[in-house]
Parts: sequence; C-alpha cells; structure tokens
Amino acid sequence: TERDATSWSKSKLKEVLVGLVVEGEAGRCEISELKHVEGEASCNSRKGKLIFFYEWNLRLSWKGTVKESGEKHKGSVEIPNLSEENEVDDTEINVSKKKGEGDVLKDLMRTEGTTKVREALRDYLKALKTEFTLGMILPTKAAGQELAAERKLSEDTVQDSVSPHSLDIVGVKIPTVKILMREIFNSPADELYSIFTTKELVQKFSKCPAVIEAEKGGKLQMFDGCVIGEYTELVPSQRIVLKWRCRNWPDEHYATVALNFKDMAAETELQLECKGVPVSNEDSTRQCWKKQYFEEIHILLQQSKDSME
Repeated sequence: TERDATSWSKSKLKEVLVGLVVEGEAGRCEISELKHVEGEASCNSRKGKLIFFYEWNLRLSWKGTVKESGEKHKGSVEIPNLSEENEVDDTEINVSKKKGEGDVLKDLMRTEGTTKVREALRDYLKALKTEFTLGMILPTKAAGQELAAERKLSEDTVQDSVSPHSLDIVGVKIPTVKILMREIFNSPADELYSIFTTKELVQKFSKCPAVIEAEKGGKLQMFDGCVIGEYTELVPSQRIVLKWRCRNWPDEHYATVALNFKDMAAETELQLECKGVPVSNEDSTRQCWKKQYFEEIHILLQQSKDSME
C-alpha cells in the first residue's frame, strides 16, 4: 500500500517551523512564516517494511530585533532539498537578510537558527514515521492479528493523549486511505443501478428501513443510521457518486464513494472507489462493502431470479 503524506506534511512542516524563536547575545529572531512549500511525501509498506519518500523545497521568512539598538530586520531561510537521500545534518540551509545593517542577526540565524531549523526538520521526519503511519498495516499473516490488537491499543492511547483544545480545529486532518474494489454481478447494469437507488430494493438487501432520495443533494441513510450520506452525482445505469460515512467515524468526516457500472451483456462489473476513508477504519469499511452490500445484493439477485423461474 502507498499512502500520500503530502497535505499532512504541509501542515506538519508549518506547525514545527513557524514561530521558532532563536535568541542570542545579538538579539532575538523568529521564523514568521512558511513562505513557499513545494514537493511531496509518501509512505509505502512493502514486504512488511515501511519506506518513506519525501522531497521538499522550502522558503521561510524570519524577522528579528537587534538587542543593542532595537533595530528590526527581516530575511529568509531557504531549504532547497530536504529529501530522504540526505541526512538532515547534510541538508543545505541558506540564510539571507534584506539589505542594510543587522548582520549580527544574520549570523545568529546562520548559527543558532540553522541548528534550530534542523531540529524542527527532524521533528517533522519523526512525526512522519510515527504519527502519520499510525495504522499503516505491515502485512505478514501471523503478525497481522497481533498488529490489529496493537493498533487497537495504540489507537486508544492516542485518543486519550489528544489534548481537548486541539480538537477545536475545524476539519482536523486525519490520515486517510483510498479503497478500490471490483465485483461482478449477475444482472444488467440498469437493474443493479436501481438496487442502489430504489428505497424498496435497498431495504430488501440491507434488511433495514432506509432513506433513499436518489437525486443530486438527496439524502441517504442505511443500516439503522450506521451509514449516512448524500447523492452528489447520478448517471442512470452508469455511475453514482456519494458523500458517505459510517457512524463511528470522526465527526463530520465523509468519504467520497464512486460506483461505476460496466455493462457486460447479462452481467455488470461494479467498480467501487472509496476515497478519504480514515486509516483506522480501512478494514471495517472494506468488510461493510463486501458483506453488507455485495454479498447481500448477490442473494437478492438470486432470490428474484428464482422467483421468476
């Protein structure tokens, strides 16, 4: 599996770098903003090992005050290539300053400042390898079950250690994953499409009362409210796109589900793409689609076939 860490990294880099204070005999400087951030990061799990790729080009702004004169100066810090190919200690960090006096501050940023920036970059990489990868599966069969138990433990402890105020941020970024599934149904596309968009049929295969408003912006509620969402796109017999979530997911977090129906004469291949699933819910979401949707729809199709014969 590969997981994209780019947007998570952008906010993490900002968090560890902006506001960094450097103080010395000469005065006080502070990294005031992450001016430019370009690049990408990802994490692969291969043969039970996690492999990280990252490549960043960063430009930071700093401002400072000279202790003796109280003069204020500004400058920038360029980090042209932070990547897994170089150790943080060997990563190039260039400090510059706007023209004029205040070279004492530039020297302070070159010495103390560079050390502090390297520490912050190490914090980012450490978080990438721990925080971001929480719940990345390292599949070896036997270790799988132990890992599931460990993950449960680590998830519980993580939830306890989140300080209450950090949850006030609207739209907290959580690591997510994309699920792709394919299933072939013994039914023409228009029939399969109607099973996902007709209240009576949805209630039949899900064996629960449902709310199905199959129109753009229409609501969807299934399995006693365990699944809720709304329809965002409907192309009869071809495609359905939904905002979709399970009740136990983080508040207000929705995945985007696209169902593409490929007509193959008497059969239909259903291609499911589910983007934005919280990492910790990856397995349960797969199981939900496999067991509660696909398997039940197969049974329903078989029943209607039998009754017709």
